[in-house]
Amino acid sequence: MSRSIAIESMPPTVTGKAGKDTLAPVAADDDMAFHALLYPNRSLTWSGFRQVMGLVIAVNIINAVVYLTMGAWPVAFFCGVDILIVWLAFQLSYAQGKRHERIMLTGDALWVSRVLPSGHETRWKLSPVWVKVLIDRPAKHESQLRLVQNGRTLIVGSFLSPKERGELGDALHKALRDYRAPVFS
Repeated sequence: MSRSIAIESMPPTVTGKAGKDTLAPVAADDDMAFHALLYPNRSLTWSGFRQVMGLVIAVNIINAVVYLTMGAWPVAFFCGVDILIVWLAFQLSYAQGKRHERIMLTGDALWVSRVLPSGHETRWKLSPVWVKVLIDRPAKHESQLRLVQNGRTLIVGSFLSPKERGELGDALHKALRDYRAPVFS
């Protein structure tokens, strides 16, 4: 079975800066039938970062001293550049970790909010009656969790692991099914 990669084709409903003073909240937390806050996985804590950087600095200082005693002073300079590059790579990684998505099912809409590391927020408002949740089964690395409405596609949770995307797809599908089901008292 061939799998195709979908392209996001759904235009946003609202865009702006995330925060208290810009875009109003979608609903109070108590009014949501489903709420998922998605963050990229971070494999290294701040404590781990300090330990790794300490190790990188120690190894590079030892190398710099060895090469300085041998008279190869340019190598010592590049050991300092090496430390700077590793530090910058970690800072970029942690900045990307500020990206997050929020999926909220309220009484009248399914809202998807995507906040970039810069703080720019994009929101999509979908009809919970018409939206379909699609994901390839079994969930593989290249599987996408797609919300489809009126032939337009919105991809969510692209930074999640395949297992997490599958679990999110199941939970969202169940929440939408419960939303659509008539209530019998």
